[in-house]
Amino acid sequence: MNDLSPRRARGGARSTTVLAVRHQGRAVMASDGQVTLGTTIVKQQARKIRRLYKDRVLAGFAGSAADSFALFARFEAKLDQHRGHLHRAVVEMSRDWRTDRVLRRLEAMLLVVDAAETYLLSGNGDLIEPDDGIVAIGSGGPYALAAAKALARHADLDAGAIAREAMEIAAGICIYTNASVTIEEL
Repeated sequence: MNDLSPRRARGGARSTTVLAVRHQGRAVMASDGQVTLGTTIVKQQARKIRRLYKDRVLAGFAGSAADSFALFARFEAKLDQHRGHLHRAVVEMSRDWRTDRVLRRLEAMLLVVDAAETYLLSGNGDLIEPDDGIVAIGSGGPYALAAAKALARHADLDAGAIAREAMEIAAGICIYTNASVTIEEL
């Protein structure tokens, strides 16, 4: 079993929350806006989600900002190389991340989603596709994940509302997650 807790996953990150929700035919990604440096909040409204490959793929990161930008660039190149085919791009990216000396040192995790698939990639070489289409990373990830799963099962909400509510719950629990939430939907 893979342990993706913040202490174990390189870049598991104590500094953010990113959540992907696939529910009722919709795909949504949400993130908080807080950036911390040690125990100091240095930014309140960072954008941690990007639209890639002709706005058909969403990607969000947790971990070192500089490392995450390098990952976005690498992943976007993989998407272009595979003409937007998400599964092929994540498999190749995961392989590169495990074998490339430079990439192995990056401290970040990446969530990616398109209209049909959701994946989590980590610096440990993990490539995970969640069974229920709900996955989260970062220090507030476990809180947002639990809230989103409960809301998807027991509330009559769409994917965007589930993501917003789950992020608000995570922000109320995790000191590294704020309530300045960005939501992108496909």
